[in-house]
Amino acid sequence: MRSRKPVPLGAPARSRGAAATEATIKVGAIWAMPEVVRALGADPADVFAQAGVDLALFDDLENRISFRTASRLFRVCAERTGCPHFGLMLGQRGGLSFLGLVGLLAKCAPDVGSALRSLVRYLHLHIEGAVTTLNVHGATAVLDYEIYEANAEATDQIGDAALATLCNIMRDLCGPQWTPLEVLLSHRRPDDLTPYRSFFRARLQFDTEENALVFPAEHLQRPLPPAQPELRRLLANHIEALEHLHADQFPEQVRSILRTALLTDHGSAEQVAALLSMHSRTLHRRLTASDTSFRKLVDETRFAIARQLLEDTGADVGHVANVLDYADSSAFTRAFRRWSGTTPAAWRHARRPQAARRGPVR
Repeated sequence: MRSRKPVPLGAPARSRGAAATEATIKVGAIWAMPEVVRALGADPADVFAQAGVDLALFDDLENRISFRTASRLFRVCAERTGCPHFGLMLGQRGGLSFLGLVGLLAKCAPDVGSALRSLVRYLHLHIEGAVTTLNVHGATAVLDYEIYEANAEATDQIGDAALATLCNIMRDLCGPQWTPLEVLLSHRRPDDLTPYRSFFRARLQFDTEENALVFPAEHLQRPLPPAQPELRRLLANHIEALEHLHADQFPEQVRSILRTALLTDHGSAEQVAALLSMHSRTLHRRLTASDTSFRKLVDETRFAIARQLLEDTGADVGHVANVLDYADSSAFTRAFRRWSGTTPAAWRHARRPQAARRGPVR
């Protein structure tokens, strides 16, 4: 059962790109992959070749690869190195310094909240296919990362990498001793928790429906070292100009918002339209013009969330039905059969017949 009803802070990240069907990421977001592979005793050239990726792409951090290709690379790297927490190791090497102008703009913000809102607003310039949001519920803040690219592989590894990077970003902003109250990981509990406990230094929960860092909302008010207002203005203007180079793919913007919106009970057409600063009639009209509909995008997103929870977590079908706001398991099963041609239980069994079901770690 979901206990939080977070209120979105700032504009969600929006995926944009030349082709609405293929999200991309900058190599800079995963720049340390060859280094981690090498540290784990494997040859990066061989591992990347198996994944169908040219290692030379990593010579220029501005190069882009598709999100799906990057997800395949995560899977192959984890398999070839034999490291079940490969994504966590990769994310530990991330931070604001590898986000170029976006990272610099965040560092120039007056306080932590402004820095994170800036990150949320512009992260799509580096990473498409996933969405980062900042939510506040009372005295608690939640920094969330969710994948919405269809058919992504190794979502558990990607989620671990993203959370470790976000944790490093918070330590960049608040100091190296910063720790969250809680870390939510949307995959099964691993056999060895030591790497997670050592890095996050916080309570861990697995089998959740979101990847998130939970921390006191008062941290958002922390001031950052003063920066020249003119520098911040120039950076913001330059980043805005970069945004105009990306085609505005409206259905992709809606998809990027829906992943988090559905998980936080903000998934109605009216609520999503409000996040896009438009009337719901305008939302429906623009989606119709793009040859799709809000209901179709909701179904696609629900199916994506359901697949992820069934494959990566031990959540039972009733819990997944509740997360997706279905009246009961039967209603969810009927919908899942319509989407996939099979039942949730059969779909899960075909992929993880021996899946362990474990509860949260305290």
